[in-house]
Amino acid sequence: MLLLVSLILATFGYLLFKYHKKRQELLELQKHFPGPKPHYLLGSFPLFIGKSIPEIFEIVTGLHNIHGEDIVIVAAFNELVVDVSSSKFVEKVLLTKSIQKSFPYDFLIPWLGTGLLISTGEKWFQRRKIITPTFHFKVLDGFLEVFNKEADVLVSKLRDRVGKEEFDVYNYITLYALDSICETSMGVQIHAQDDPNQEYAIAVKQMSEFILRRVFSALRSFPSLFFLYPYANEQKRVIEKLHKFTNSVIEARRKTLQEEKSIDKVAFDLNEENMYSKRKLTLLDLLLNVSVDGKPLSREDIREEVDTFMFEGHDTTTSGMSFTIWFLSQYQDVQQRLYEEIDRILGPEKAKAQLTNVKIQEFEYLDMVVKESLRLVPPVPIVGRKLVEDLEMNGVTFPAGTTISIKIYNIHRNPKIWPDPEKFNPERFSKSNESKRGPYDYIPFSAGQRNCIGQRYAMMELKVTIIKLLASFKILPGESKEKMRFKTDLVLRPNDGILIKLVERQ
Repeated sequence: MLLLVSLILATFGYLLFKYHKKRQELLELQKHFPGPKPHYLLGSFPLFIGKSIPEIFEIVTGLHNIHGEDIVIVAAFNELVVDVSSSKFVEKVLLTKSIQKSFPYDFLIPWLGTGLLISTGEKWFQRRKIITPTFHFKVLDGFLEVFNKEADVLVSKLRDRVGKEEFDVYNYITLYALDSICETSMGVQIHAQDDPNQEYAIAVKQMSEFILRRVFSALRSFPSLFFLYPYANEQKRVIEKLHKFTNSVIEARRKTLQEEKSIDKVAFDLNEENMYSKRKLTLLDLLLNVSVDGKPLSREDIREEVDTFMFEGHDTTTSGMSFTIWFLSQYQDVQQRLYEEIDRILGPEKAKAQLTNVKIQEFEYLDMVVKESLRLVPPVPIVGRKLVEDLEMNGVTFPAGTTISIKIYNIHRNPKIWPDPEKFNPERFSKSNESKRGPYDYIPFSAGQRNCIGQRYAMMELKVTIIKLLASFKILPGESKEKMRFKTDLVLRPNDGILIKLVERQ
């Protein structure tokens, strides 16, 4: 018994010695950067104990206001995180070839698998190569028919709110974006705008909150202990619901393609000349038809890409569109100037206009407004990377395995780059002002080789939506909330909705 106790104490002492030695190494790195003083075992975790989701976001982004642009955080159990928000270090990180997504993305795997968002190495390269053609500019032109149609449905739904009390437009935009991504990228119509209680949209929000809670948990470094989380069983049920929905979308499109192939309607060669202008190519069509090393993608391969694009293609765009609407309600002078641009370009029949890409390119002020909205409220405010090899920053070499957290939200509010950064001012994106900034001072879609593949899709959808809404309605601010409070899980959202009022345009 004495020997057993001695062995246990010796083992514990050895582990404690290793832990302390590692901690001293981390503190040596940290002294070259500012940051919050860590607890010996729990690191920075005590900052977040008992905090709400909006409070967590305010703490995370507020650390840069307290400590400076670039800080080093020692998280629970000696986990090192480097938070960067200066363009100098952001560029260094994003241009590093040997890099992976950081550990929080692992929490997405039960839902999204290892699709384009999460995969690395050869798999990521193959998937990016497969998916890129669906964002060819000629394919995007074809999506405009869907954006116009679904935006007209949105306008008709919102007409019931004209002249009435304030309401939350966020849910309307969510369903509109879901209809758009399903038809453009999956070739399937789900009519989500006719179902205010659409289960998929609700499940995405639930799953996003589960992941955020896990990221700010002291146990996050121990994935095998996930069963101890109070929402572990609920997450499993939500994932089953999400997969059931995407499986139904895949099977519906597969059935349609089989029916069309039976009458020789859609058999095509992915390399055929002028394919982009001849076909209404969808992401799902590509996934169902492509081969890798002579083999078709498996059902799981297809679903993980569909899950990824269903989530990213509706949730992030919902955020971008909704906050742009909110800013227009708050800044009536900006809204009026934008309405005058719409009236000048589209004329008296503007509410019925079918927008084309050529026509959208004429809207210079709209482009400035959208960019300024994405500056202040980037849909993905934080992105994470993990170093695969050592990287030098500020004279310090951070070892492979270090987590890098890039605070896009803070980059976009750096007063050295953006004077009076909290003010909504589209003139920041005039041609003369844009030329004064560096390429990493404004990155709403991230940057580098793992930037957002769907950024042109998102910008096109956002612009169509704003034109359609302003052509029909004057947007007024809601009255019950004076200040916008943000919360973030995977996407930046309003804590209390986007409250507006609508007046019919004459």
